[in-house]
Amino acid sequence: MLRTAILLMMLAGPASATQEYILPTLFDVTGVAADDVLNIRAQPNAGAEIVGMLAPDSTKIEVVEETKGWGRVNSGEASGWVSMAYLAYRIDVWEDGELPDGFRCYGTEPFWGLERQGDQLLLSRPDSEDDARPIQTVLGTGVFRDPMRAVVAEGMTVTSTRAICSDGMSDRLFGLEAHVILHGDKPAMLSGCCSIQP
Repeated sequence: MLRTAILLMMLAGPASATQEYILPTLFDVTGVAADDVLNIRAQPNAGAEIVGMLAPDSTKIEVVEETKGWGRVNSGEASGWVSMAYLAYRIDVWEDGELPDGFRCYGTEPFWGLERQGDQLLLSRPDSEDDARPIQTVLGTGVFRDPMRAVVAEGMTVTSTRAICSDGMSDRLFGLEAHVILHGDKPAMLSGCCSIQP
């Protein structure tokens, strides 16, 4: 009996350790014929208006939320839905202690942008010169494939948490909400959204 219980636990181990994706994350288009496209629709159903298309070989498509087998993606200045049946999720996106290659954040009121460039964070604002700060550490929650991050850079702390977020300037919606805290003589906090799509 004990031997059977141990065997069942060993067999269950890998399956329980393999967690499905947590959004937002990146996907590749799959199962679409080479001469066809994957439609992006205005609503999450097959009869909704087509607002965009993805090529059959499209990769690194960011899905920010999912409902009833449909995933929300951004295309141009708009947001739409694609069938998740034609998307394969990538397992190389959220690595512990790392930021994805396409990680960038932006906000309005005031306008600002933040992107990772190698081992630095580059903060851009229209009223000042670009400000590059060395990354000191990237922290995660410890939950496998969880996209929540805190990034500590010289004189700056950035948090990105899972939440549907609007940039206030377009019809796009994002899956990460950002807060940038600037330390120093004149501390400030900037709020906005983050994306991981290259």
